[in-house]
Parts: sequence; C-alpha cells; structure tokens
Amino acid sequence: MRIAYISASLEGSGGPLPIPAVTRVLRNAGAHVEVFALTRRDGRALPAMLADGLRVHIREGGNHDHLAAYRWLDAQITEFKPTLIWTSVARASIIGLLLGRKYNLPVVCWQHNAALKFTPLLAFYLLRKQPIMWVGDSDMVTDITAKRFNIPPEKMASWPLFSVNPNAPQSKPWQPEQTLRLGSLGRLHPQKAYDVLIKALALLKQRGFIASVPFEILIAGDGKERVNIMCEAQRAGVAEQLHLVGFADKPQEFLASLHLYLQPSRLEGFCIAVHEAMQAGLPIIATTVGQIPYTVEAGKSGWLVPPLDVSALADALADALSHPERLADMGQAARARVSPRYSAEAFRQAGESILNRLHSNGVV
Repeated sequence: MRIAYISASLEGSGGPLPIPAVTRVLRNAGAHVEVFALTRRDGRALPAMLADGLRVHIREGGNHDHLAAYRWLDAQITEFKPTLIWTSVARASIIGLLLGRKYNLPVVCWQHNAALKFTPLLAFYLLRKQPIMWVGDSDMVTDITAKRFNIPPEKMASWPLFSVNPNAPQSKPWQPEQTLRLGSLGRLHPQKAYDVLIKALALLKQRGFIASVPFEILIAGDGKERVNIMCEAQRAGVAEQLHLVGFADKPQEFLASLHLYLQPSRLEGFCIAVHEAMQAGLPIIATTVGQIPYTVEAGKSGWLVPPLDVSALADALADALSHPERLADMGQAARARVSPRYSAEAFRQAGESILNRLHSNGVV
C-alpha cells in the first residue's frame, strides 16, 4: 500500500503534530507513506516528521491559493502514484477528495472538528460519498460526522489522536510556600477563548475575590492574537496575573511545571493539550466542547463549564484558587483516567483496525 498523506500545513497544531505517530502505525503495518503539505506555515511539525524518517514534500504557497495547491498536489500524485490518499484538515481533505475522484483512488478522510465553516461544510456534504472511510479523531467527532453526513457504520472509524507517554514528566504537588501556577497550551487564536478567561479574571476582581494563595497564569503559544490578548488583559486590570510565554518547544516540560491546566475554548475536536495535561497529573478547568467532557470528570479530575460562560468559569477558578491543597489528588485522578483509555496499545490497535478494514475493501 502506497499512501499519500495530505496535510494542509506543517504548523504546530493538532492536525500536523500527530502525523509521525499516525504514520508510524501505518508504516509498521507495511505501508509506504509520504507526506504532502499544501503549505509550510510555521513549520513546527516538520522536525518530528523528519526525525521519524518520513519523506515530506512541501509546497511553497499560501493558505488561500487553492487552485495552485490543487495543481501542485495533482503533479505530486501523478509522480508518487499512491494506491491510497489519506487527508487531514479541511483544505487538504477537499483537494484530496477531488483528486481521488479524478484518478479513481480511494481516500481516507480525517475529521478533527465538531464545527465546520459553511464553505468546507458544503464541500464535504457534496463529496460525502467519495471517501472509502471517514475517521474521527475522537468518539465525539466520529459520532457527529456520521450524523452530519449520514455515513454508514462500515465507512466510519474512530482513531483518537493521543497515546499516553508513561515516561512523561509529572507535575509536582503545590506546596504552601509556592505561587500557584495555572497554565494553558495552544495557539493564540480566538477559538481558544483567552478573552473569556480574561473576562472571568476581571469578574473575580469585581466580586472582590481574593485568592488564598498567590497565583499566576501562563499561556504557552504564539499567534496573531498576542497583542489583542495583552491589551484586553491590561484594560481588565489583570495583566500582572497573565503571562504570554511564547511557543513551548518542550510542551510536556511546560505542563509538568504547572499545578492546574486551563482550556476555556469556544471549539475543540479531540484537544490533545487537555489529554497531555491529564497525562502530566494536572487537574483541568475546561469548557464542554469536543472530546473534553467525555474525558474530564467534573468534580473528580477537574471542572467543566459551558463555553463562553464567564460567570461559570469565574466560579471554577474561585473554587480551585480557594482549595489549592485539593489539586494534586484531582491531578492524579486525571492521570488515572487517561492512562488506560489512551494507551500506546489502544492507539496502535485503532490504526491497525482501520488498515484491516481497508484491506478487506480491496485497498492494497
């Protein structure tokens, strides 16, 4: 089996970053896989791909020159001659589906988000019968995708994009003489709703809430929203508590330096960062989006609040900041939750099951 794995970009985000782990399962099962990226963007996912022995083809183009991207990938497919196209993220999936139709090639189509913008949603709907298989990156996205496009069970699969690292560094319990460290990991993008977090901190201040211990919030990530976030924090009077520390090139070490993890997102799919935080033994304050409410147990391994609910987020923060001595036990409950559900063996079996189904459908 020759697989052309099509990625929209090589940015350091939840679509490109798992590619080495995903393709390793495919390669270990005997497939020849090469990656084709429609644009580089920040390129932070590339080093791990190269270190894993992947051959990566990169188009030097932008995010919106779709016709040029189509023509480039058309030429690459003609030269590589795959027996299967595997796509990731909307732009790559739509172009991959069109080329799969052109060359009569089977296409496997990842779905990473519970919500889609109108244009890709319409394109996916029109092409919904094209993929030989749809793969959701979580049980939640799998269910939504199946219902959204009326996909029969035999063409639907779930492959959660996370595998627990048993050797990942662990968070150390907070001690009374320490500053309590809260943190978040991800792009500085409106989807992550850091503006809502700022409003929640401002609301706590308006309520006259005084934390029982000194605390700070560290957000690791880069993006166009950096200036906006800092301006909003200054206007809200919470800039001293909120620190933008930039891109974390060692995310697991960053997570292990925290005592509590925050994910106030508007939208998510699987949300690898939350699962990595739980792997590090961190309790979670997060919104009920994507896979998060299926993994985080409210009251046991963290707090769950509705998206965009400033008051509920403020309440969760106040509860956590008032009882820092409870956080370590909640963090251990979080680790115990993810460890068996997302083991390396479960990850491998999910991928091999998809390959076996493809073989049974005549894909070689």
